Amino acid sequence: MRKVYFDHAATTPVDPAVAELVMKYTTEHFGNPSSIHNFGREVKKAVEHAREQVVKAIGASHVGEIAFCSGGTEAANMAIRGAAYANKQKGNHIITTAVEHHCVLSTCEQLAKEGFEVTVLPVDQYGRVSVEDVRNALTDKTILVSIMHANNEVGTIMPIAEIGKMLKSQDRKIIFHTDAVQSIGKLPVNVDDLNVDILTFSGHKIYGPKGIGAMYLRRGTWWQPIMYGGGQERRRRPGTENAPGIIGLGKAVEIAVENREEYAEKLTKLREKLVDRVLNSIPNVKLNGHPTECIPGHASFCFEFIEGESMLLSLDMLGIAISSGSACTSGSLEPSHVLLAMGIPKEIAHGSLRVSMGKYNTEEDVDYFVDNLIPIIERLRKMSPLAGSASCTPCACASCDENKK
Repeated sequence: MRKVYFDHAATTPVDPAVAELVMKYTTEHFGNPSSIHNFGREVKKAVEHAREQVVKAIGASHVGEIAFCSGGTEAANMAIRGAAYANKQKGNHIITTAVEHHCVLSTCEQLAKEGFEVTVLPVDQYGRVSVEDVRNALTDKTILVSIMHANNEVGTIMPIAEIGKMLKSQDRKIIFHTDAVQSIGKLPVNVDDLNVDILTFSGHKIYGPKGIGAMYLRRGTWWQPIMYGGGQERRRRPGTENAPGIIGLGKAVEIAVENREEYAEKLTKLREKLVDRVLNSIPNVKLNGHPTECIPGHASFCFEFIEGESMLLSLDMLGIAISSGSACTSGSLEPSHVLLAMGIPKEIAHGSLRVSMGKYNTEEDVDYFVDNLIPIIERLRKMSPLAGSASCTPCACASCDENKK
């Protein structure tokens, strides 16, 4: 049976060059980078080289602006909580959006319980927040704005550079954080071009190891640590460093950025083929997110009259790995908060699929997926009690009049 992995937004396979390096610094060079003997010094040197690789990849100005941590969730917590409490004497107002990853939304919800005021901005039908909405939400107490670079569920790219420019034009300093977990290696990411003060990302989304991430903190940004212990990572994230993970992350981000344009071109073509085939082969289906301002290789659909879980299980039996939304909430029976924020009715949002392709996928993978999806949709709709209320009986033929509308 053919196996197709279409869930790269959840995690990616580790690049062989990265895996080799991680293994080397797990078995051969295993010293603690904080130790002063040779075993520790050689690992410390490799860790600092990884820091330089991250600096180069995102256009940072100094290695001191990079702090390694356990992943995107911890990085977002560090960024938001650290900035909020460091600037609490200036104000207590935080702005974010309704489609953020739960690591941002849940952190903001907790801060609201601790006395901060949080504004959650709406998005349009494509999942984009407007610059004007951010501007209009600002108050004299606003200290932090946190908006993701690209959405993990529908792939929509946010106008981060424009928002950052607007925030810079204010007569007082407002810290701007962006969650770049889904954009590193897929989109151009330069902290100066994006006008951000803090940027966070994760290793396992860019063919690096799991359990490692990084936070960029622009020099001069008011921020304080949220964890305490040793002096590692310039006291920003104490604890013995995950040296193999850090070194692997450095290599992964270097490879991802060097090959970004090549892979983006390939994944854009695969996405175009997949979207075209799905929309022209299956009726009563909606493409979610922005049609052009989106991550290469990423596509989200809502199929009416059926549940996403049934599609996932049917596809899995045929060797196709896919998601119905964020991997962090895939076990939940609730529909995607992102789709609901975009105005998609709850009953339709339940029938969502997220396709996220990667650098090893092929056109044959796309054809195998769509060729098997068509009969699955047809079978599930025949079994669905919801399908009986449709204006036409759902089918999977390309000639259906409803499909041509």
